[in-house]
Amino acid sequence: MSSSTRDAIIDRTPTGSLPVIKPLLGWRVLVPRGGKWGDGIAAGLRALGAAPVIAPLINFAGTENPDELVAELDRLREGRYAWLVVTSATTVDVLVGQGVHVPEGTRVAAVGETTANALQLAGYPVHFVPSDHSARGLVKEWPGEVADGDVLVPQSEIAEPTLVSGLRERGIAARFVSAYRTVGVAAPASVVEDVAEGRIRALLVSSGSVARQIAEQFAPLPESTVVVCIGPRTAFDARAAGLRVDRIAEERSSAALIRALAEFAMDPEDRRPPVIP
Repeated sequence: MSSSTRDAIIDRTPTGSLPVIKPLLGWRVLVPRGGKWGDGIAAGLRALGAAPVIAPLINFAGTENPDELVAELDRLREGRYAWLVVTSATTVDVLVGQGVHVPEGTRVAAVGETTANALQLAGYPVHFVPSDHSARGLVKEWPGEVADGDVLVPQSEIAEPTLVSGLRERGIAARFVSAYRTVGVAAPASVVEDVAEGRIRALLVSSGSVARQIAEQFAPLPESTVVVCIGPRTAFDARAAGLRVDRIAEERSSAALIRALAEFAMDPEDRRPPVIP
């Protein structure tokens, strides 16, 4: 057992017989989104000894072109789309808010398990989730055929064109429509000060939008601040925003994001750190 692992053993089971490893003991960690996502991340961090600081840096607002969105969702209801591609839980909220019923003949693809879970909880079917939970993975593993028909992709107005352009390059008629806007939210002054003074030891980056807000509101970050991103695309966006990336979660999931930070805490120099169940 490494010294960093020994230092992380701070508690024992009620019987006192088994050690409990909490690698994030003493770490204050910024959770950049609220709601169910933020609450879930916070709970996972606490289980590993961390003190989460929930400070939403982005929020979501209605699209600036609501008539266009309504028109495309009407086409979806009429069965004029062969596939509906959903890339975020926020899009699921939009579908629910608009009272969208997906016709039986329309298949639904989710970019990852988190989005798939949100769809299923809302009562929507999920027919495909790529093994690589990313837009590129979805394009690469796309199960449909050109002859299937059109594909509707409702996303944030600032979404990267990777998904739609990738499907179009394969000859698939993919249609983007703005479903919502992503807007920045100012962090409380106390959080800004804590980040600047190094009292918040790690920042979790869940999207390119969050990365840009971190750069805008907190940069330059103290050298000691650890930045962990939820996947390669988010890491790319974070670096483009001028942030140093210390660790990248292997999967686009909350569990993987927390695990990446915990693995860094146990051994910052290890490029292939042990997996924490």
